[in-house]
Amino acid sequence: MGVTGQYIPGDSVIHRLDPRVKIVSTVMLSVLILRGPVAACIVLTLFLMVLVAVAGFSFRFLTGSLRPVRFFLLLFFVLHLFFTRGKTIGPLSWWGVSVTEEGLAEGMTVVWQFSLLIWSAAVLTATTSPSELVMAIDRLLNPLKKIGIPCHDIATMASIALRFFPVFLDEIENVREAQAARGAEFKTGGPWKRVKAASGLLIPLVFSFVRKAENLAVAMEARAYASGPRTYMKDLRMTGTDYAALAITILLTGLLFFSGNLL
Repeated sequence: MGVTGQYIPGDSVIHRLDPRVKIVSTVMLSVLILRGPVAACIVLTLFLMVLVAVAGFSFRFLTGSLRPVRFFLLLFFVLHLFFTRGKTIGPLSWWGVSVTEEGLAEGMTVVWQFSLLIWSAAVLTATTSPSELVMAIDRLLNPLKKIGIPCHDIATMASIALRFFPVFLDEIENVREAQAARGAEFKTGGPWKRVKAASGLLIPLVFSFVRKAENLAVAMEARAYASGPRTYMKDLRMTGTDYAALAITILLTGLLFFSGNLL
């Protein structure tokens, strides 16, 4: 549960918010996460936990969102840990490779920030259906139509990309299980052997996604999909709750950003 890109139906306040409010809020929080101080990350961690609880998800939602990218988070941490200059931690230095206090602190901070980014994106996609995302992105990009930018096509591509992320993860697991049933070993042997075994997943995945892309193109053509303006059965309308949620996000972002600059 909690894979980024997977919509989880519900009737919470977060689910009922205007998707434009959720997208704008996610962008604002993302900027604050990357540029704000550590104190801002602490507040935003608590804020996202509250959002997850209000949306009706368990806290396993947070750990589930990080599971697909745990390798990359570990890689970011290790890179900062060993390649950041600073004061060396004596007991943690071997064969000319040293661990610094600055590297340890920066590695933990980077992993923390990326985790917050993933959590905010997971909350957005879990509480917003793909059709709502397309409609919201189309409406937000609407001013760009005056200069000839195909806003609806961009919104459709963004929605498809988000929808394919959990499909991609499921396909990796299916291919891995299929090869394991044929005798492939992914959890035994040295690092080089595991890398070679994992590289065997690449070609089947490429062929699988080429087929899925072809099937998607055929399905869209069968439904007479064409570029151009769109109408929607249900239009987006801001309510008092939407304005209140947007005001809370703006207030929180402003306070944390300017307090960090003052400090």
